[in-house]
Amino acid sequence: MSGAGHVDPVMLVPETVLALAAVGALLLGSWTPRRRQWTVRLCVVAALSGALAAALTAWVRTGDTVTGGFAVDVSTHAVRVAVLVGVLVAVLLAGDSFSGHPRESESYVLLLLGALGTIALAGASDLLVLAAAYLLASIPLYALTGFARDAGGTEGALKFYLMGALLGIVLLTGTALLLGAGGTTGYAALAGALPDAPRALVAAGTVAVTAGLLFKAGGVPGHFWVPDVTEGAPAPVAAFVTTVPKIGALAALYRLGDEVIAPGPLDWALLCAVLAAASMTLGNLGAFFQTDARRLLAYSAISQVGYLLMAVAAAGGTAALARPGLLFYLAAYLVTNLGAFAVVCALPAARTLEQYTGLFHRRPWLALSLVVCLFGLVGTPPTAVFVGKLTVFAAALDAGLVWLVVLAAVNTVASLFYYLRWVLPLFRAAPNTDGESAGAAPVAAPARRTSTGAALTLAALSLAMGVLAGPLLDLL
Repeated sequence: MSGAGHVDPVMLVPETVLALAAVGALLLGSWTPRRRQWTVRLCVVAALSGALAAALTAWVRTGDTVTGGFAVDVSTHAVRVAVLVGVLVAVLLAGDSFSGHPRESESYVLLLLGALGTIALAGASDLLVLAAAYLLASIPLYALTGFARDAGGTEGALKFYLMGALLGIVLLTGTALLLGAGGTTGYAALAGALPDAPRALVAAGTVAVTAGLLFKAGGVPGHFWVPDVTEGAPAPVAAFVTTVPKIGALAALYRLGDEVIAPGPLDWALLCAVLAAASMTLGNLGAFFQTDARRLLAYSAISQVGYLLMAVAAAGGTAALARPGLLFYLAAYLVTNLGAFAVVCALPAARTLEQYTGLFHRRPWLALSLVVCLFGLVGTPPTAVFVGKLTVFAAALDAGLVWLVVLAAVNTVASLFYYLRWVLPLFRAAPNTDGESAGAAPVAAPARRTSTGAALTLAALSLAMGVLAGPLLDLL
């Protein structure tokens, strides 16, 4: 393993491409007429494709190393690929929604910066890098949430910002406490110093840093912003915010637990297990009677954090499936959740579940894509999330968390109720709209083509990842 003080720029090519693409898109957008902003989107897509190729090449050719507080290993490689795919989908969805907008190019810049911060979160092997990555993964998303300047977006952005500022301070406080306890911020040195440090100081610092990362993941106790942001932000922004940052935050939480906290005196497994139980249960309870499609997906996102935290709870133990299970589940969730949001983006006028009534009879392929993604979020075979859940459950069992696996299984079955509330109306005949309120009438407007194509592709990818789960897990 190379020294932490040496920065090898070759190892950071994907991150460098993202940063340069953000600067280039900002400059190009400033000098491009509004009617030609699509050229900025085209350049961003090209840059993301190049960064994705660089990330795949680095995964094949390089081993584990640490570069200036940033670890490049299997977790970082997997997160790079997943985040780049996620932001590429988000840019395409945003192109459908923001085309011709006076600040179209700025939306792509903010997406790129948020993606860069997310990757930095996942690779951080120093608490100072973690804190800087937290800010980079947060501040651009506050602006994106209020991008439309409407009442819902403004309210969501304000709540998002206030919650982020509060838990950002909590995370920085935790960083200071762990620095005081261990005398350093590097993960390797902290792992050796914390076992001899005051237990109360280590516990306070660990809880504070964990709370900050759970804000980025959208899990309890930092979950309060998720429903309002998902409902109020533009649909492509909601898709990105509830999906992509979760990948970096949970990967960062796993690395922190596995390399620093779990070997120490604290019961890391119990802390994460309690947070997992709270997230999956409260998320499900909040989703049960939602009538707004976006709010249902928001509470679903909270509950998914609970299942993902089961792998984090197994960090540092003997559960060999913990890390590959987490990484595969994150990729599966990315594809499946973005697929569901792509349907929402394709039908921007459909806000309530009732407005999707009869969708199968009008747009059968779009309806089937939504069915695959919603059943995928439940964890129905042969979708990718099913394999991810199964692997994570196995890791939790290996870690001795039998009670948590039983609770997760109960929550999984219970979640079927609210997903079916969305699925079943798709196949019913659309009612006669005479005399019906505008909120209940099925939407008959044409579907957006790019979003529809994205929904079909992501639904197919969710199924393909489930079928090819064995080789993919071997890579992880």
